[in-house]
Amino acid sequence: MDRLPAAGDDNRATTAFVIEFKNVGKTYKSLLGNSVKAVEEFSLVVGEGEILGIAGPNGAGKTTLIAMMLGYLRPTTGTVEIGGLPARHYVERSGIGYLSELIAINPKWRAQTALVRYATLAGISDAEIPRRVDYVVDLLGLTEHRDKKVKALSKGNLQRLGLAQALLRDEQILVLDEPTHGLDPVWTQRFRDIVDELRRPQRTMVIASHNLDELQRLADRVAIIDRGRLQRLVSTGYEHAAPAATRFRVTLASGYDLIRAAFPQAEDVGRGEYDVTVHSIQELNAALADLIAKGALVASVVPERSVLEQQFREAVGESQ
Repeated sequence: MDRLPAAGDDNRATTAFVIEFKNVGKTYKSLLGNSVKAVEEFSLVVGEGEILGIAGPNGAGKTTLIAMMLGYLRPTTGTVEIGGLPARHYVERSGIGYLSELIAINPKWRAQTALVRYATLAGISDAEIPRRVDYVVDLLGLTEHRDKKVKALSKGNLQRLGLAQALLRDEQILVLDEPTHGLDPVWTQRFRDIVDELRRPQRTMVIASHNLDELQRLADRVAIIDRGRLQRLVSTGYEHAAPAATRFRVTLASGYDLIRAAFPQAEDVGRGEYDVTVHSIQELNAALADLIAKGALVASVVPERSVLEQQFREAVGESQ
């Protein structure tokens, strides 16, 4: 990805920053005096250069947390700070790249017009706007759609337009809410590549998604939220996985008669595929090494559930 210098009048702090939720709570009150606690006692620090995922069931409090991070809502209790500043102050001074879950762009605008107007609102100079717009149009594959009206765009192309506007400035913080919603498999994979290209030591990204597979691939850690509380903070690497019974599907190209010598409890599911249960990665590797040493040809090994999915099910009470 060709990197352009940061756009706009840059008043951003040069010191390291973090996003910090300090015992945050948010209570909504109705006109009738009823109250609903959307977030309770939420504390979390997101480090510089980190990609944090946010996952949780519908109504878990994710949207409220993001709104407080962006400064749209004030916490009822506690504080949300970015770089030591109240979140709203940081956003007003330095800006944040943001993709909302629901993309609302004037349907009568053309894609190119929308990006130019968003670039102007973002404070990008008139001289630099054409370069930034061309950059994000190329990055998100919108060249053939730039003169189309927004209302003529497919759901996937509208999502890519939303991503494009979030990347117009070279922001130090990106907040992406359901970024792959509506994307086809090709652009879902391309989005992963874009995130990898955007990763920098000074950039922090927050990605909220129901797609646990995407968060497993993209995030360094994932905050699992339910009923307004942080239930679990999960590191996505298998090296951090706690010892637990985990099922894998092992596919053999040959040596089917050897599988139970290495995995005595293997379940034959047909076509050379076997479900096996182990209690650690070390146990899995030792058994596979034994299987291969005996002459079997292993075609693939796939976990039944990722580290994140297993932790998610346990955290929200859906473990089977």
